[in-house]
Amino acid sequence: MSQAVELFRAAAAERASLLSPTHFGAVRLFNGYTEGFPGLAVELYGKTLVLHDATGPEGDRALMEELVAAAEAAYPFLTAVLWKQRESKSQEARNGVVLKGDEKALCRKVQEDGVWYATRLTLNRDTSLYLDTRSLRAWATKTLAGKSVLNAFAYTGSLGVAARAAPAAQVVHTDLNKPFLTVAKDSYALNGWPVARPDFIAGDIFDVAGKLKREGRLFDCVFVDPPFFSVTPQGRVDLEADMPRLVNKLRPLVGHEGWLVLINNGVFVPGAEYQKTLEVICADGYATVEAVVPAPLDFVGTVRTRQGELPVDPTPFNHSTKMAILQVTRKDGRRATS
Repeated sequence: MSQAVELFRAAAAERASLLSPTHFGAVRLFNGYTEGFPGLAVELYGKTLVLHDATGPEGDRALMEELVAAAEAAYPFLTAVLWKQRESKSQEARNGVVLKGDEKALCRKVQEDGVWYATRLTLNRDTSLYLDTRSLRAWATKTLAGKSVLNAFAYTGSLGVAARAAPAAQVVHTDLNKPFLTVAKDSYALNGWPVARPDFIAGDIFDVAGKLKREGRLFDCVFVDPPFFSVTPQGRVDLEADMPRLVNKLRPLVGHEGWLVLINNGVFVPGAEYQKTLEVICADGYATVEAVVPAPLDFVGTVRTRQGELPVDPTPFNHSTKMAILQVTRKDGRRATS
């Protein structure tokens, strides 16, 4: 048995209490960066095993087959296995190759804290539902009842779906890519919620933010979970070099005493550096850091299985996905509108 498989088995055993034979949730079973084998992560979505293979452009099929055998022994309920070759030149390989079962067998929904989330495991290089932000979804569901929410850079909408479950009074999802928002609508359908067309806006965030400002819209909470870097004709997103500028575009949409929730997933952005960025954002006195939200332990690795380190030190955060909740005050005292 290879070292990677031994490490996987030990790490997965530590997560056993999170699973059941009727498993409908999603959990990270192994984080190679922090559990001894960089280049590999293993996740479980319902009854589908997902192998994130970053061992090289061609991946390591022999290792993946070893992992599948070990996982089948541990989880006899598995119906599908998806292999994502994260460094492949092929978009299809990056999105995922089915090693067990078929496309129809892939998990299409998971449940988290009683809320259903649609999943499209081959939609992109990732899995359409970020497990590192689970703690933030829990905060949204517990905190945003009766509030108005803007889910910027919504992707497949999971943060907004969690807010809608609170239930929030209104959630507006916006993303540049319309197909991603379709997954958010599917999550609404799974939970029996009506889909209002104005609440799902496909467009460039800079255009959308400008329109909302002109309309005088304010929200109780604005989620900002952008890609690490992107450029459109309307503007640039750069989480390493220029996050304050992006935040300044969106902070005017937060009502008095509302929340601005910021996520920086830059693997090579140190936690101390990001903390300084937050200090810059809060320097004018109209925003304060209310809380730092940790990534869940199954995602970062448990105490007994941790070995090795992330590429850069995320301290004071516990993972390179750095999440902070800021409370915002306004000179004009204007509160959120619905």
